[in-house]
Amino acid sequence: MSEMTLDRFEEAADVVMRVTRKTKLIESEYFSEQTGNKVYLKPENMQVTGAYKVRGAYYKISTMSKEERAKGLIASSSGNHALGVAYAARQYGVKATVMMPATTPLIKVNSTKDLGAEVVLFGNDYDETSAEALRVAEEKGLTFVHPFDDIDVAIGQGTMAMEIVKELPTVEYILVPVGGGGLVCGVATLAKMLNPNIKVIGVESAGANCLEVSLKHNEVTTLPEVNTIADGTAMKTPGKTIFPYIKENLDGIITVEDSELIVAFLDMVENHKMIVENSGLLSVAALKHLDVQDKKVVSILTGGNMDVITMSSIVSHGLIQRDRIFTVSVLLPDKPGELTNVSGIIAEEKGNVIKLEHNQFVSTNRNAAVELKITMEAFGTEHKEQIIHALRKGGYRPKIVMTML
Repeated sequence: MSEMTLDRFEEAADVVMRVTRKTKLIESEYFSEQTGNKVYLKPENMQVTGAYKVRGAYYKISTMSKEERAKGLIASSSGNHALGVAYAARQYGVKATVMMPATTPLIKVNSTKDLGAEVVLFGNDYDETSAEALRVAEEKGLTFVHPFDDIDVAIGQGTMAMEIVKELPTVEYILVPVGGGGLVCGVATLAKMLNPNIKVIGVESAGANCLEVSLKHNEVTTLPEVNTIADGTAMKTPGKTIFPYIKENLDGIITVEDSELIVAFLDMVENHKMIVENSGLLSVAALKHLDVQDKKVVSILTGGNMDVITMSSIVSHGLIQRDRIFTVSVLLPDKPGELTNVSGIIAEEKGNVIKLEHNQFVSTNRNAAVELKITMEAFGTEHKEQIIHALRKGGYRPKIVMTML
């Protein structure tokens, strides 16, 4: 385990600095208040390609010989590594082919093409895509750039630990999103070199926890399937080459549910006015699971490349999850004035009606009852309960039903 040295990390930091932006830490009053810790965000979503991956890709390509680069590069990626390789290849003036799963968000596909790379969509997940990219690399004699299971790539990714420690020497915890493990390997290894007391915690989606399972088995383990909205970290298998470094330097793993990522997205938009993709939010969702107080904690935001349709869906689900939007069903006699009466009660309680569905055929006796479904905005759970109580007081029996926007 001598390949990762402080000298190499320092060299990588100098190399990476040529093409990356300085993503200075952002102190978060909101998350600090929520968690009882001093929370800082490392906004790699603001990086030149919208993600941290450019660090590892650029450093890896810098270590190649001219002959290796001249062959042409090929990579497999669900998006952010693709952008990093395409950007680095353009900087070096070499050709790059990127194979991406067919499910990759459109923004990542188009952005990769815009950087000059040839994009080939293949497979339904990273593992299928990677196997095909390796086959093509061998067939055509291209140089493969692995997104995570490569010492040089991990060293390049880990350079952000040096930036964190330089800017916040007293950092105590660093939370790192985990997919295949390249970033957490680099960050954990360098952090321990700089200060052995720093705790580095990896964060995985509960539906793609390949590193957690591998650490429990004490060997690299492949999951039978992955299921998560955090597409950038949806890996079945962590890197074999980097696994020993992770075992040596990582202090723990936290897993979070997809529903927590939805809430974290809303928190980030409303309190920091930043777009962070689901995978990049793992470290934010993990903050409430960190069982410490009064510590200086850095959450790494790994990327912000999110398409508008996904963004819209996440916002809608987040508002529903937080009782900011909800739907009730009430039965009322089919006679003039009833709809006005219900609307008046809601207006009095400062509810904002978004949608009404009036169903006269819920009963064979319309005079007895028709159904009114009301979808409305509220300020949160307390306000929602206040509106429901007012409807009950007004003689109605509201039932909460599934909200469909």
